[in-house]
Amino acid sequence: MTEERPSPSGVERVIPQATVTRLATYLRVLSILADEGVLIVSSEELATAAGVGSAKLRKDLSFLGPNGVRGVGYDVARLRAKIESALGLDRGHRVVLAGVGNLGQALAGYGGFARRGFTMVGLFDRDPARVGTDVDGLTVRHVDDLDKACRELEATIGVIATPDDAVHVVAEKLVAGGVECILSFSPMVLDVPEHVEVRRVDLAVEMQVLSFNSSRNVSEPADVTAPTVVTAPRPQPVSPPPLTSTARLGRSHGPRIAGNPSPVNSSTRNGSVIAP
Repeated sequence: MTEERPSPSGVERVIPQATVTRLATYLRVLSILADEGVLIVSSEELATAAGVGSAKLRKDLSFLGPNGVRGVGYDVARLRAKIESALGLDRGHRVVLAGVGNLGQALAGYGGFARRGFTMVGLFDRDPARVGTDVDGLTVRHVDDLDKACRELEATIGVIATPDDAVHVVAEKLVAGGVECILSFSPMVLDVPEHVEVRRVDLAVEMQVLSFNSSRNVSEPADVTAPTVVTAPRPQPVSPPPLTSTARLGRSHGPRIAGNPSPVNSSTRNGSVIAP
């Protein structure tokens, strides 16, 4: 059993992972509002912008302690800071990325990371044609130096965007370099120590989920001018078991995130990132 540590406020709150996902969405909306100069937002306005019900939003925010004033709303800057603290973003993160192909270059050049507390500090690849080149102000280094560079750069998050045959070697180097949070864009299941947090983004799985949802929503419009034809009932698609995210989220100095109470193994510690 994991020993519970008190949060900075002195009150230990266990946050469900589904709530953590929605908190990230609320933070994105609050950042947009702050950029637009909005000072106060009502629960209804914030819920609508985030695509959730106002009751669910209020329940999610209750994990952060007292928020808002009845009849007035939420202070945008204050609520934004509280969510950043809960997600551990107030500490800032230094990110290294292995695999500077098309996907890697797109990730390296994405400006949204810096605005949300993630600073890209190192790029790595094994292709001689890429090593030594400049990508968005960073010089690509050889992946053989990854473990040593992670310690030099004080990296806290490692992103893997390499071909599948290099994923395990890269993960080992990240762990050897002291990185405890890994985001992988490969479907390969990583065998990492217990203390290392892993999230997997399998784009093919995400598209398969979209395909499934689309097939359920397909309906044929009725033709009121055509003669009525009696046909056999069409078989309904069988819904698969509910999709759950089994990956563990990184620790923060804010409220603790609820984990899986069952024993953890390599299959439950490396899940595809699918929003609950």
